[in-house]
Amino acid sequence: MTKVEEELLEWSNEISQYTFPRWEELPDFDLYMDQVLNLIERYLSIFKVGEQKQIITSSMINNYVKLGLIPPPVKKRYTKKHLAYLIAISILKQVVTISEVKEGILYQASVSGIREAYDLFCTEQEYALRAIASHVQQTDKKPLLPDNTDSSTFIVRTATIAVATKIVTEKVLFLVEQQTEKEKKKNKTKKLEE
Repeated sequence: MTKVEEELLEWSNEISQYTFPRWEELPDFDLYMDQVLNLIERYLSIFKVGEQKQIITSSMINNYVKLGLIPPPVKKRYTKKHLAYLIAISILKQVVTISEVKEGILYQASVSGIREAYDLFCTEQEYALRAIASHVQQTDKKPLLPDNTDSSTFIVRTATIAVATKIVTEKVLFLVEQQTEKEKKKNKTKKLEE
């Protein structure tokens, strides 16, 4: 086993056991910006590769408020709801655009509410991490990646899975947006007829 394969296996063991903090595990008290930054960095440290820069900065958070991705803080304090949004945004922005993140969050929150949407995101992301970890560890009987994936093809295969997943996500968001527009037009037409 090469050094790269050993380190990848070690990392896969970490991600297969990683759990996001669920809604009920997030702090119930208001936080200042520096506390939010520290918590997010701690919660998402597993997503850092090497000496990667910060996962989130105060400038990013301020931009998310300006863009309407998260509600503005109250008296410079952030709540559990802010943390949930920021955790999801920090992960999702790696594969979809900020506007797509916003659409997806708004849609899922409208379907199931912010608490349930956040916990669902955590569960699904953990599932995805475990799926890729099980392939690396070669424990999955129905692997996410073909059996002939080795260290020479792993990068391209995982990258192409990320692209495929991104495209599916974009398509679903597009279809949801189309459906929403159709429903709005239908409701508007219905009101005009009444």
